[in-house]
Amino acid sequence: MDGPPRSLRGPCPFVEDSFSRLSSQSNIYGLSAFPKPKGGCDLLTATLKGKVICFRYQSLRQKIRPVAKEVQFTYIPVDAEIVSLDAFNKSPPKRGLVVGITFIKDSGDKASPFLNIYCDYEPGSEYNLDSIAQSCLNLELQFTPFQLCHVEVQEESGCETVFLLSGHDHQIHLYKENETLHQFEEQPVEFFFPELTNLPSHVLWLDVVNIPDSTQRLTAFGCQNGFVRVSHVDQKSKVVLQSWHVQQDGPISTVLLFRLPSDGRADTRGSSTVDPCPGEVQACLGNYDLLVTSAIELSVVYRDVLRKGLDDQVTLPESDQYDSVLCATVADVDFDGIKEILLATYGQHSLTSTAALVTERLRCRIPLLDNQGSGERAETEAGGHLPESPGTVTEIDREQTAECIG
Repeated sequence: MDGPPRSLRGPCPFVEDSFSRLSSQSNIYGLSAFPKPKGGCDLLTATLKGKVICFRYQSLRQKIRPVAKEVQFTYIPVDAEIVSLDAFNKSPPKRGLVVGITFIKDSGDKASPFLNIYCDYEPGSEYNLDSIAQSCLNLELQFTPFQLCHVEVQEESGCETVFLLSGHDHQIHLYKENETLHQFEEQPVEFFFPELTNLPSHVLWLDVVNIPDSTQRLTAFGCQNGFVRVSHVDQKSKVVLQSWHVQQDGPISTVLLFRLPSDGRADTRGSSTVDPCPGEVQACLGNYDLLVTSAIELSVVYRDVLRKGLDDQVTLPESDQYDSVLCATVADVDFDGIKEILLATYGQHSLTSTAALVTERLRCRIPLLDNQGSGERAETEAGGHLPESPGTVTEIDREQTAECIG
């Protein structure tokens, strides 16, 4: 492939700052960032062979230098394969860092999956990563784990951060802290997340966003069979206010809810006669767009899902011209105040410049036109399926994708 067309080419916003070699490869679930109490963030990455590395910047001799250090987490066997990890700081007024690691131990005749949760309750050690790594709760799982993430939920007593773990059993499992017993326990997910029941396949990626200054949230997930659902939920009443779904042809590698900065024009959406969220003024809840990346199809952005559901679709140009898109993020990578969409593929292509154009047009609410062909916007086929470009994905790519994801 020759890369994006000339009209989309530009200087790469990335400059290599540091390089750290991992002892073995990782996967799409093997990275987690968490804020430090005194400011800044640390980054944890896990390799398949059981090593966990912490990356941070620290001041040495009046210079900011990157530091990579292996953290010795206990109760991870030498023959274990790490599947996923996540880390979060407890919701105030609680204090402490919590780290979760899922892995599969080779027991000879069968593979045994586990979830380790690390948290130190000793005063003064709540944020000491080395100390936390020695304080482990080991839970044997009855399912193969996938993504491990965390979400802050609203309860009558205040806010609480919980783990959500997807499994091959077509369920999302919830783990909540029992502060009295100083441990985490599995609790029924439907009590906190009614939108995460009756799943049609196992979830490969889950994203939950709490809407500021409200008791509501948006929940999006994508499945192995191509099913994508977005739900608008009231946390106080635990009622699903609205739900939308679409069926695609291949595994969904990422779903990501994000907001774009206002373009400064007057917002007249509050006067609309169509109100998909009962009892709420949409302008108060804000614009939320949904990025969906597929292993074998085009990546798309659904605009303003609270108002339009999954009806307003923008395709990311050339997102099917390389190979499988395995992960994505939305961030202001060039510090110009405008967020960019970053896609990364199995073949290590980064589609930043192409996606940046789409983000700018999304921000200005300009319909995206196909710059290569007839100028018509890509539309979904009957039944919500995306049109597949023949010949852009080989059978080898499909087999490699199945190995990576499934």
